[in-house]
Amino acid sequence: MEAVSRVIETPPLGPSRRRYANAAAVLESSLDPPELLDLLQDIESAFGRIRRGARWGARVLDLDIVLWSGGAWAEPRLIVPHPQFRARTFVLAPATQIASDWRDPITGLTLAQLQARLTRADPLA
Repeated sequence: MEAVSRVIETPPLGPSRRRYANAAAVLESSLDPPELLDLLQDIESAFGRIRRGARWGARVLDLDIVLWSGGAWAEPRLIVPHPQFRARTFVLAPATQIASDWRDPITGLTLAQLQARLTRADPLA
């Protein structure tokens, strides 16, 4: 593990009623994104996550690949960068703590710039 953010507590998206603990990590791996996704899903299963097909339901653990040093990756079961990360404070706040200068390969903006756009009083489009 290269870096780990502090944990922040956030309200849920969707129908779940519980609050969530969110954090970000930068890690180094020789795995390509689909192989890493398989590993992350194995970890989720080991912690008791059961995938039932219900979107945004309560879950024990949810591990996502948000960015990748290789830029962008797209296939049916995995898109990197994560398609919604630019609009989610619970992703950007912890990620900015540990990798504020990391650039989104699609927009070219840094995580700090994306976070500022999202959290300013009058968000930019």
